[in-house]
Amino acid sequence: MTTFYLSVIFVQSNIKILLRVNQMKQYLDLFSALSDETRLRIMVLLSEKELCVCQIELALGLPQTKISRHLTVLRYAGLVKDRRDGLWIYYSLVEPKNKVEEILFKCFKECLRKEQSFRLDLFSMKKCISQPLDLVADMAKKL
Repeated sequence: MTTFYLSVIFVQSNIKILLRVNQMKQYLDLFSALSDETRLRIMVLLSEKELCVCQIELALGLPQTKISRHLTVLRYAGLVKDRRDGLWIYYSLVEPKNKVEEILFKCFKECLRKEQSFRLDLFSMKKCISQPLDLVADMAKKL
C-alpha cells in the first residue's frame, strides 16, 4: 500500500471514532439532562401539551427561578424548545431526533404519567390550564 492509501484509511478510521464519540456525547447529554427529578417532572408535563412557564411553576409548586434554570438545561440538551407570545414564554418538546428520544418521549406520555407523583403533577397542570394566564402568573408569584 502506498502512503496515500494508508493516510486515507487513517483519516476514515479517525472520522468513524469521532462520530462514535459525538454520538456517545449526545446520549450522555440527554441522560444527564434527564437525571434530575424536576426536569423529569417538567418533561412529563410537556409530553401532554405546550405550557407557559407560569403554568409549569404552579403545576409543580416551584419558584420561577428554579423552573427557568431547569428549562434552560433541557433546552441546551435539545429536548425542549421555547416560543414567545407577548409577555409569555411557552415551552414544548422538540421532535425526537433519534429512536432513543422517540422511545423516551413515548415513555413520558404513556408510562411515567401513571406513577403517583406524576399523576399529581398532571392533575395540578390541568387545573392551571383551565385558568386565565394572568391569574396563573399571579398565583405562581406567591410560590
